[in-house]
Amino acid sequence: MKTLDKNNLPKHIAIIMDGNGRWAKKRFLNRIQGHRKGVKAARDVVQSCSDLGIEYLTLYAFSQENWDRPAAEVSALMELLKRHLKRELPMMMENNIRFHAIGNIPSLPKSVQKVVSEVEEETGKNNGMRLNLALSYSGREEIVEAAKRLAMDAADEKITLEDITEEVFSGYLYTNNTPDPDLLIRTSGEMRISNFLLWQLAYTEIYVTETLWPDFASEHLLAAILDYQTRERRFGRTAEQMKMRAAR
Repeated sequence: MKTLDKNNLPKHIAIIMDGNGRWAKKRFLNRIQGHRKGVKAARDVVQSCSDLGIEYLTLYAFSQENWDRPAAEVSALMELLKRHLKRELPMMMENNIRFHAIGNIPSLPKSVQKVVSEVEEETGKNNGMRLNLALSYSGREEIVEAAKRLAMDAADEKITLEDITEEVFSGYLYTNNTPDPDLLIRTSGEMRISNFLLWQLAYTEIYVTETLWPDFASEHLLAAILDYQTRERRFGRTAEQMKMRAAR
């Protein structure tokens, strides 16, 4: 097995955690049991990323479209989310992890919003890995909401047309204090990004694994990072240009 290059780690990893339902179905279990196993996988990956020195980790936990799932499943997911955040707070504090929720947070149940706010506040002074949890999240909605806030600032003459750049627009997104992901991991073999970080993934390296999320462990994470380290990230430039930049 190749050796991990600690000097070439992705600064920001984003993960679409997919396959909980299929994992449960294969074992003749209900979907909630799959989600419970998925929570454990998420905990292990957070710990592994923190141990490796990854600076930012963004997990796609609940999409805006997931509200259309059966009410009983959604309710169980919300309860699972609350319990998980409360239970993992000591781990986040011990590992100096700063927690932040991104998405349409006001659409979450009030009890969930309360726990999210408490964990954000409790970990707010930590300066280790930043853990973003995408909840009630939609990439398209994020861009639309950013455009609305930008338009309001323009109407209030806080910003001019000439001031608007890609960097300025990025500041209006949910991820305004987070660099774009270097690596996107999607489990369960699906070849789509499912309305996740549509703006931010412009030049992200994508890694898809057939492994279902509940089975995803540290060895799968390392395999994804090792694959990332074989990529040549050119950002539209030629290989020769990148070699010249590296030589400077």
